[in-house]
Amino acid sequence: MILARQLGCLIHGMAGWKHFKEIAAWRYAHDLKLRIDEFIERPGVKCRFRLHDQLYDAARSGPSNIAEGFGKYGNKEFARFARIAKGSEVEVLNHLIDLRDQRLISEDELMLAEHAANKAIKAVVGLIRHLESTPDPPRPPKRDKHGEPVEPE
Repeated sequence: MILARQLGCLIHGMAGWKHFKEIAAWRYAHDLKLRIDEFIERPGVKCRFRLHDQLYDAARSGPSNIAEGFGKYGNKEFARFARIAKGSEVEVLNHLIDLRDQRLISEDELMLAEHAANKAIKAVVGLIRHLESTPDPPRPPKRDKHGEPVEPE
């Protein structure tokens, strides 16, 4: 119930971001990345090169894609990047289970990391819903080489 209320507040405050770090979905994805960084520094994980690299890449993909989408024009394109971020966050969940299965993290560590991943996923789903239901902002007027507005033809 609390998470639903938090997401509702986050969705209502989504318009008008000035920086991607203001977006709740980015903050949760970043928190997840930091948690994963603690695991991938462990010697047992480092020596499993493929798992290490996949987990490293997936954990970074969430916040990176949200930031990149924020830098694009239009909500539809931003939503496409947010969907990629969501897929990466789900991939992180799968890799966390792999870490537990290989006894590289404990059951308690898995539960805490799963909680962080689920918060990130729920936040990005809320972002996607918002972006898909909100019209694109108006484009700024075209300007000439001196920065003066150009009249539409």
